[in-house]
Formats: sequence, structure tokens, C-alpha cells
Amino acid sequence: MLKTKVAIQVISSDKLPEDTIMLGESYIRYWKIPRGQHVRLKFGSLRQHVKIIPVARFSGMRVSQSLAKKMGLPAAGSDRHHLRLHYKPGTGVLSLGPLIGVLISRDFPMTPDKPFGSITMFCKELVEACKAQGAFVFFFAPHHIGADTSSVQGWIYAGGWKQTTMPAPDVVNNRLTTRKLENSESVQRFLRETKQSHSTIVFNEKFLDKTEVFDALKADENLTRYLPESHLLRNYATLRSMCGKHANVFLKPVRGSLGKGIIRVSNLDGSSYQALHATPTGSKKTTYASLAKLYASLSVKMKSVRYQIQQGLQLIEIQKRPVDFRALVQKNASGNWVITSIVARTAGSQHFVSNLARGGTLSTVSAAVAKSNLSTSVNRLDTSGRLRSAALQIAKGIEEHIPAHFGELGIDLALDTNGKVWLLEVNSKPSKNDNTPLNEGKIRPSVRMMIQYARYVAGF
Repeated sequence: MLKTKVAIQVISSDKLPEDTIMLGESYIRYWKIPRGQHVRLKFGSLRQHVKIIPVARFSGMRVSQSLAKKMGLPAAGSDRHHLRLHYKPGTGVLSLGPLIGVLISRDFPMTPDKPFGSITMFCKELVEACKAQGAFVFFFAPHHIGADTSSVQGWIYAGGWKQTTMPAPDVVNNRLTTRKLENSESVQRFLRETKQSHSTIVFNEKFLDKTEVFDALKADENLTRYLPESHLLRNYATLRSMCGKHANVFLKPVRGSLGKGIIRVSNLDGSSYQALHATPTGSKKTTYASLAKLYASLSVKMKSVRYQIQQGLQLIEIQKRPVDFRALVQKNASGNWVITSIVARTAGSQHFVSNLARGGTLSTVSAAVAKSNLSTSVNRLDTSGRLRSAALQIAKGIEEHIPAHFGELGIDLALDTNGKVWLLEVNSKPSKNDNTPLNEGKIRPSVRMMIQYARYVAGF
């Protein structure tokens, strides 16, 4: 067995000095670690000179309580921690990790059994996945960030949720849910300084705007076939031009999510138009005698919301409910894009958007296609493969044309009734509910993949 994972036992500082580590003989031989000499220990941003003492017939590592405290590891009496280990003789650095920090929007200290609200179970799932893979994870919110970015307050799990001080992590998974928090001075400073000072890797580092995505992908001739006509709605001329070409158009808030604020505009009889607004309880219809009057109503909203106007598509339906597909595309243990899951989402009754937050339902791709009104001339057996191929190509296109680091993307695709694949939008912070694979076990493949990619980028 390769000696890349080690069980760490925390013992009393009375029995072991802070600058000394006891390590099993087999690890020392495998990694060619100098015996009885000082090496540089690395755990996240923590750097400490330690002396390595070999221990015969012992297959783990012992560290003192005081060193464990600096590392943010729970003290003696807790379960042993299993971490990845590697040693580079050229630099004399003994690395443990990876230390993963998950940046979340908020915490609820007054409810310590559920400190992260609705995502607490997801966070616990990450803890279990890290334990299985030899990584260590903690969770922190913007208000935990202090002036010194070499450490941060955070939550760990050790028989229960506890707050402690952690070194800055090797990897930050940005799970912030609002642009306001993401763009705050403290968050941007923390991300910038940890990258510069500690070589921290940050993935899913920014939200994607719809206009940004479509403009970037338009530049790739291999991807234009998936793109419905789409523009930033700047003025009445753009609306008139799009409504002149297409029977239906969709207006989507450039920075919207979960189907909020989407408007479908339809030409009723050549002169009058209907606007269908997506609301939490259903669709709200408004009819306008002319396109100019519709735009006058829109222009009020446009003072605070920027819209992307997109060609309406004749999507496949199940009992007159539109169907689309969410592909979760992630980087794997080799740093390559792979499809982790792809599910069909059918819009709820009285809705024209399919998000689960709007009453949509999940099913497998094959089940949805089988029940749909997809043209009988289309090869239904090939549908899943074409959706997967499109999602992978789009993920690679995002990576190539948008200057930011992404580890996972939620890619929303559609099929029209002739079987053509279309891109609807790309989400850099995919919901942990909206893309859940059906009938999965306790630790979902998407969570395992996230840890594998964190290990890859951190060099473990």
C-alpha cells in the first residue's frame, strides 16, 4: 500500500514537545524523511519546523496537543484524523492535507446542531467524504474573516459542530450565494491575499452573468450551434427586433437564479402581446395592446434589473409542461471535466420554468424523453449521449473563454421537439438540491468528486 495516508493521534504536550513528531518507521523509509532532523511541516498556511522521531512497528503519526491546536485539529480523546501526507526532499517540506475551507454565506451559532441552516446536511456529507479520502474540511462565513488572513475562524465537526481557529486553507470552495457577499471587501481581500501568500487555490471563484456566458461562448464556433439567439436587452429596438423574429422570447434577469423574475413575451395576434411572469405561486399574465406599451412597463423594471433577451424555443413537454435538463459537470481527480449527473426537470403545474424551487419535478433523462412529445422521427436512445456531449463541450468552453477557476458547473440544457440540443444557462454555484442524483446513497458522487478535485489541485 502506498504510504500517502496517515492516522494522526493527538497526545498530551507533557509527553511530546510541540516541535517533535513521532512517525511510523515505514513512512520514513517510503518518503526518505531524514531521521532525527528538523523538517518544515506544512498544513494549509501553517509552517512549523519539527523534528521527526521514527517509531518501529507503528503505522501512524503522533503530534502534541499544542501543535494540533495550531493546526485546528481536535485534541486528545477525539477520533484519530486521517490525512494525506507527502514529503519533498528537495525542499525539506512535509505536507499534510489537503485542508479545505468551504466559504458559506452565513452561520447560525445559536443552533449548534444545525449551524448552517438548510445546507447543514450537505456540510456533514462533506465532512464524511473528507474523512474517507484523508482530507480535512472546515466551514467559514465572511464575518469570520479577520485582519490576519493567515488564519480564519471556522466550524469543524468533532462529535458535534465546534468553532475554532484554522490556518488559511490549501483550497477554498466558494459556496457564497450572493454577489454582494462575494464582492465584499473582506472576502476579496482574503481570497487575494491567501492566493498570493499561501498559494491557496480558489474554485468556483465567481458568479456567472448570463450575458457574460453567451457573449463568451459566441466566440467559439464549435459551441454556437447550442446557443439560442440572445442579447442584453438595452433598448426598445432590441425587443422589437427579437419579437419580429421569434413568436416567443424570454427575458431573464442577467443575475437571476432559481427561475426568479423570468418573463415570457408572446405575440398574440400581430399587434398585442402577452407577458407571462414567473412567480413563486404560478404564472401571472398581463396583456398589452402594443409592444411599445409592454416595453414601457418593462422599462420601469429595467432601472434596477438588467435583462438578457433570449429566443423562445419549442421545448419538449410532458402533458403541456416544459422539460429541461440539469447537467452537473465537475473536475475530477485528474483535473478533467466529467458529467457527474444529468437529470430531467419538468415544470410544475401553472409554471413555465422547471426549477425545483418553482414546483418542478425530477426524473431520469430516459423517463422524461419517453413521456414527452419529442418527434417520433428523432432517435430517443441517442438523446442522453448528445446532452452529455453538449454539457462537456460547454464546460470546456466556459473554462477557455472566461478567466476564472471553476471546479463544478450546473449546465441547463433543453431539447426542442425536433431533438436539437440548446443551452439555457450556466450556473457556477449549482444548488445542492436542484441537481441531486436520484436514489443515491449517503455520500453523493458529486460530493466525493469535489474532494477528489480539491486533492488534485492541492497536490495530494
